[in-house]
Amino acid sequence: MNVIRLLGIRETPLSVDEVMRAAEDHAAGGTTVFVGTVREQDQGKPVTRLTYSAHPSAEAELRRVAEKVAADFPVTALAAVHRVGELELGDIAVIVAVACPHRAEAFAASRRLIDDLKHEVPIWKHQIFTDGSDEWVGACG
Repeated sequence: MNVIRLLGIRETPLSVDEVMRAAEDHAAGGTTVFVGTVREQDQGKPVTRLTYSAHPSAEAELRRVAEKVAADFPVTALAAVHRVGELELGDIAVIVAVACPHRAEAFAASRRLIDDLKHEVPIWKHQIFTDGSDEWVGACG
């Protein structure tokens, strides 16, 4: 049985409900969900908007990261989606969900999934600040 139920890099708004449905599993005693949103400031500078872009290999790299998490933890279901394109304050940028037999495993696997996604999947964030300056952040920062 494939525990990786949903993966994607999308230009359309993300749905927490869709990710939760994908991560449902009757063998799991715990399911964790992380939702990353566009915040109003970064490093003390007010943000007006940002744009995410992805390398063509991003979805394959996301699959590699997900497979590693599924191999390292007793995952019964896993889902991860990341948004690309222009996002406004409050928009959802990323959602990951992991189901495991116990809550501690689910928390640890979910933490690894979002951290590895952030550091290894080639997605870049271009932030626009209220003062007109901008900044590129490597990976999905």
